[in-house]
Amino acid sequence: MTRKQKKRLFRIIVSAVLLLAVLIPDKAGAFPDLPWFVWLLLYLVPYFLIGYDVLLTAFKNIGHGQVFSEKFLMTVATLGALAIGFFPDMEPEYAEAVFVMLFYQVGEFFQSIAVGKSRKNIASLMDIRPDSANLLLEDGSFEQTDPDEIQIGQVIVVRPGEKIPLDGVVLQGQSTVDTSALTGESRPQQVRESDPVLSGSINQTGLLHVRVTKTFGQSTVSKILELVENASSNKSKSENFITKFARWYTPVVVFSALALAILPPLVILAAGNAPVWGDWIKRALTFLVVSCPCALVISIPLSYFGGIGGASAKGILVKGSNHLEDLASASVLCIDKTGTLTKGNFAVDALHPEGIDEERFLYYAAHAEASSSHPIALAFRQAYGKEPEARDVQSMEDVTTAHARGIRAQVAGHAVLIGNADLMAEAGLTPAEPVECGSVAHMAVDGVYAGYAVIRDELKPEAAQVVNELHELGVRPVVMLTGDREETAADVAHKTGIDAFRAQLLPEDKVRALTEEMERMKEKNPRGKLLFAGDGVNDAPVITRADVGIAMGALGSDAAIEAADIVLMNDSLSQLVKAIRIARFTRRIVWENVVFALGVKFAVLLLTALGFGQMWMAIFADVGVCVLAVLNAMRTLHYSSKKA
Repeated sequence: MTRKQKKRLFRIIVSAVLLLAVLIPDKAGAFPDLPWFVWLLLYLVPYFLIGYDVLLTAFKNIGHGQVFSEKFLMTVATLGALAIGFFPDMEPEYAEAVFVMLFYQVGEFFQSIAVGKSRKNIASLMDIRPDSANLLLEDGSFEQTDPDEIQIGQVIVVRPGEKIPLDGVVLQGQSTVDTSALTGESRPQQVRESDPVLSGSINQTGLLHVRVTKTFGQSTVSKILELVENASSNKSKSENFITKFARWYTPVVVFSALALAILPPLVILAAGNAPVWGDWIKRALTFLVVSCPCALVISIPLSYFGGIGGASAKGILVKGSNHLEDLASASVLCIDKTGTLTKGNFAVDALHPEGIDEERFLYYAAHAEASSSHPIALAFRQAYGKEPEARDVQSMEDVTTAHARGIRAQVAGHAVLIGNADLMAEAGLTPAEPVECGSVAHMAVDGVYAGYAVIRDELKPEAAQVVNELHELGVRPVVMLTGDREETAADVAHKTGIDAFRAQLLPEDKVRALTEEMERMKEKNPRGKLLFAGDGVNDAPVITRADVGIAMGALGSDAAIEAADIVLMNDSLSQLVKAIRIARFTRRIVWENVVFALGVKFAVLLLTALGFGQMWMAIFADVGVCVLAVLNAMRTLHYSSKKA
């Protein structure tokens, strides 16, 4: 509990004790001869103790031109309740005035507790910020340095138990690394020489020497912290509506209460009867207390804030409550194949060389792909089994970025072409027709077709189950968009239960296909939202175009963190289902609070206008409803695996 919360709780307890010390003898008639103004002064002690900050804020807001606020309503209602005793034949409402302020502070206390819990979840991410880095010096010693001052290429030392301050590659040592703060995955990872490590994770067992590959401003931890800090700035439609609603609702309520206090007595007076002014003023004050919109103004943003905090604790980073709200309306999912439905661990499964042997085929492939980071390039180099010789690669023209078709290179004096069938056709060659399923890379050497390789990517074991769960959630169709061959795409779709697929798509084709799916969805379900889930590296244009772009397993990917609306920090497909369920659970909590708050308020407002309302009803309809709404909103912090 923070110091501010402890201070508020102390004020609540002391004020409650003082109120009871005055209320019990007052209602028991213990001092019948005590003048009314003495009772008023006694009640004012707990009133000002518990409500001085509300009164000050209300008057300051009026001075700044912000008249109609919830604190203004509380001030007018409670001061009016204190003044009712001045009217003839009217019982004073001193105790009720203190109760209104007291329970308002109780509501604020519970709200601060709820926000604190959500911030604690998010703080587990914020706590990944490193305080210092151990820079390795030339003499073998190291000194503590600000991570901002470390440059790319410098070497840092990370001792057991320390946070890894910057992204890098292990030069020396081996250890287990805890990435749970980044991914929500509790199982530690083994790292050794040449393995990449990410800032924000914790070195557990061994001493590591790490060569820095990114400055602090570009590191994973910096990107994540920026994302989390800015999440609350993107408000949902519900939050924006409530903000506008409160802006118009409060003055309408004030003038309605004023009309209730003045117009009926004037009508009675015009009819020749003597109105009981105090009774109508009491109704108006009760009306003011009931109508305070704090239950909605507080609970709706708190629900989304709690949803974002609860999701972050599970390794799901949401860039704003607007994206969480859109995710809850998910209707169609378009999904990438490689690295999303599959593991992205490519391996050469079959070789079909023509005119050259397998060893020579792999030699050309590994050297042509020597500088590429594409998974297929890594598969060729792994199959070759040796590091390509830089002297054997004279020149290379990378056409993957421009056309997504392959690589053209000069290897040991030979012109090598590796890519798909379209690239072979472009070179005037007729490629062989593959007989196996998988990604196919054709090769030509010096203008002569040299065969093809089949590269397989293993399907994630949970893929079929996740697709089935998405169908149960009403997300249908699930459409796979891939640049792979028709046969491979059909095989993956069949094994996973995907509803439809589009194959052999270039990056621009994916955007076009996604747009067509979106138009088709809008015709059937105008309020539905289309999601796209990809690995975040090659799919940035499609992620940006979707209603909600989701980067799967994008830990350390700048493209993912920049382009996606939601980042799933590990590569488990089940995180996608969990994200949708958290979003829908949060939306359900929001609507529960809206219906409950408005239902109770309108019922008590009607009773008040008809003369049946009491001040205790007003207190419950305002502060009581607010406390219950806040407690309900706190459930978003503790979402379990059960379906929402």
